[in-house]
Amino acid sequence: QVHLVESGGGLVQAGGSLRLSCAVSGRTFSSSTMGWFRQAPGKEREFVAGVIWSTDYLNYGDPVKGRFTISRDNAKNTVYLQMNSLKPEDTAVYYCAMRNGHIIYTSPERYDYWGQGTQVTVSS
Repeated sequence: QVHLVESGGGLVQAGGSLRLSCAVSGRTFSSSTMGWFRQAPGKEREFVAGVIWSTDYLNYGDPVKGRFTISRDNAKNTVYLQMNSLKPEDTAVYYCAMRNGHIIYTSPERYDYWGQGTQVTVSS
């Protein structure tokens, strides 16, 4: 059984930084794609970033390009989301997700496994 556990959320002032972590257990990753999504109150879940585990190919949602960086650590089975230059509009619950296959989809319905989410709040 696959488990995804996010950590690293919190309260930060605008312009600050946070690093989210997603610890993955329960399967091998050579055929997986990892994604970060976020959901603000009253809004749909939004694609933030994705990485194909075997190739390290990356993709980002337009609102975070140039500010956020996704990365992975094979030895720790962990995916990270480094968030810099945070804005109040980045406030949301951030979720880690995994799907089988080598395509980074931006639709959350394409992902098979989800973490519980971690709250990120950016104050102005």
